[in-house]
Amino acid sequence: MKNIFLIALFVLTLNGFAQNNTAKKSSNLETITIGGGCYWCVEAVYENLDGVKSVVSGFSGGKAANPTYEEVCTGNTGHAEVVQITYDKNITDINEIFKVFFTVHDPTTLNRQGADVGTQYRSVIFYKNAEQKKAAENIIAELNKAKVYNNPIVTKVEPFKAFYKAEDYHQNYYANNKNQPYCKMVIQPKIEKFEKVFKDKMKKK
Repeated sequence: MKNIFLIALFVLTLNGFAQNNTAKKSSNLETITIGGGCYWCVEAVYENLDGVKSVVSGFSGGKAANPTYEEVCTGNTGHAEVVQITYDKNITDINEIFKVFFTVHDPTTLNRQGADVGTQYRSVIFYKNAEQKKAAENIIAELNKAKVYNNPIVTKVEPFKAFYKAEDYHQNYYANNKNQPYCKMVIQPKIEKFEKVFKDKMKKK
């Protein structure tokens, strides 16, 4: 894979996406469900993006109803570890969400992110409307066309069907376990990358 910051720069400067010109409504909140490896990592990044109101870790894409973490870890449920993001479209938009997504994880590795291996760690976007689907397909096409990565993107774009919230101890995992080795070695570098690339898009503390 090429230098990650060149990749991030390209993602930030993509201009081929459809823009949302819908008039502001009294409630401008929308949700998107995405999976990019361990949900602890993805959750920790998006909690820092301005405009994001909530990030919930859970499971989606499988057939089993109300699966447990242990069941999903077997790889037999068909579910992926995902986060369900609720964001304010007056502050951010789906294109920004996807720019972050394709910057902080590797979308070219099938059913794995680093040492996390299995279908539950697949790269996937579960769209809820035509706008989300088009935005996802556009950014993937642009990244592949520009050969930003050495290998083709394997991220799946699928219609959303159901989301099952993970157990409480998985929520806000990084914030509650910053000294744990996995948090220091795997999650912290992703947050630092996000902070460098999207410094102007971060929530004010």
